[in-house]
This record gives sequence, structure tokens and C-alpha cells, in this order.
Amino acid sequence: MSRSLPPLNALRAFEVAARLGSLSRAAGELHVTHGAISRHIRTLEDALGRPLFVREGRGLALTADGQRLRDLAGDAFTSLQAGWGALQRERRPAALVLGCPGSLLARWVIPRLERLATDLPDLTLHLSAQEGGIDLATAGLDAALLLGEAPWPSAWQVRTLAPEQIGPVLSPHHARFAALRDALPSALRDEPLLHTVSRPQAWPHWFATRQLPDAPRLGTGFDHLTYLLEAAIAGLGVAIAPRELVQSDLDSGRLVAPWGFVDTGGEWALCSARGNPDPRIAALADWLRAELA
Repeated sequence: MSRSLPPLNALRAFEVAARLGSLSRAAGELHVTHGAISRHIRTLEDALGRPLFVREGRGLALTADGQRLRDLAGDAFTSLQAGWGALQRERRPAALVLGCPGSLLARWVIPRLERLATDLPDLTLHLSAQEGGIDLATAGLDAALLLGEAPWPSAWQVRTLAPEQIGPVLSPHHARFAALRDALPSALRDEPLLHTVSRPQAWPHWFATRQLPDAPRLGTGFDHLTYLLEAAIAGLGVAIAPRELVQSDLDSGRLVAPWGFVDTGGEWALCSARGNPDPRIAALADWLRAELA
């Protein structure tokens, strides 16, 4: 069956002009000239054989036919706009739910979100802070970005991203900064060392790599790495942390790392359920790997 429709570009120009009550304002909304709007309306009037607008003082008024066409066109374009938006939303995949420890989220992931959006524009993330042992299914996660070491759960597919490195850091505001910044690692034997309760092995591991036989003298402990590092920045002591999570503080001079960083034997990893076919996880892993290189 043949369908007779008015010229759609002309109909759109008419609808905007009728809604705004001005050819000039319609030209502005559609980013065309006043003359283009006039020509479109003339095209419709010629096709209809009757006027849609009449002069009224210095402006224009709709005829009875113009009012009917305005209502028909307005309803049609509103419906089309809503339907098109729904189709677009259905085409987009749901957000990828990514879990990671809160300190990693705050200090490493969030500062890179703008670059991630630029590099992977089709990837929408929902970020979820996770502490302690993570169960991907129970937490409703598609993937988790973690710092850890093997053995990983057998039900996970683990994409290794980079080795983990840790090292001591302190602030120039530390009371003994001048003495410590050029001191040997053994100087930390007498320091009350800031630590997190979630990584009790961090200081002993670092002492062992520096061949310091003494047990570290632990000072104030913190539940979260974020609090630990804020205490170090305030000059309250020497902390130990992954290199990537303090790099911006080292670059700005808020913290210094006089003794460098050592491998922990652990790794940065992007973990997902084994057999999850979502290609966004592999793309995210590649992006993270390049960021950590």
C-alpha cells in the first residue's frame, strides 16, 4: 500500500516554527537560515493547497489547518523521539560492575576514569568498593581489580596485569625527615612504623628483602590504606604502600620514597568468573595493563 507523507524536513521545520511561534527562533533551533524555514513552510502549503500561517500584526498566526497539523506533527515527533531513545538504550549493554578495594578505587582508578572513558568510549562501568575476601557472584560483580597473589580461586579467570611493588614512604613534614631521607634502610629498625591490619606481612616482607633480621617495630595501625597514607602525608610516621597508589604523591612531593620499592611476589589482576564471555573484560584488562606498564 502506497503511503503519502509530507516532506519530513519541511514538516520538522513547520513543527518547530509552530511550537516556537517564530520563524527566526525555529531557524536558530534547527541551525538553518530564516529563508530555509520559509521555503520549507511554503513547500507544505503548496502540497496542501491551503495556508498554514497568516500574518497577524508584525508576527504570524496559525490557521485552523496549521493548528491541526501542529498537533499532529508534535505528537508524531514526540513519539518518534521517545521510541528512538528507547531503541538506543536497548542497544547499549548494561554497565560492567567492577569491584576493587576502596583505597585502590580512590587513589588509582578514579583519577583515571576520564582517560578510560576516552580510550574505551563503549565501556560503561559501575564501580563497587569491596573489602576483605571477595565473592564475585555474591557481590554481584562482573569483574574485580585486585592486588594479590596465587593461588587464586579455581572458579576465577585471572588476567595478570603487572607485578606488585611496595616500599616505605614518608612526608617532608615528618619530624625526622632530614635524618631519614639519606639514611640506610636499617634506620627504620627504630621507627614506629605505620601499617594496615589488612596487610600485616607488608613490613616483614620488606625487612626481609632488605636483609634486616630484626622484626619491624610497628606503630599505629589502620583499617584502610587510604587512612594510612593520609597519616603519612600529615607527617605522623613512615608508611608502606604499593608504588602505583602513591605515585601521584611522589610526583607532587607530598611523599618521598628514599628506599625504593621491591616486588612482593604478588600481582595486579583483573578477575572474573571462569567462562564469562564478556569481551569488555578483556578490553579493560588490556587497558589496565597498558596503564600499569
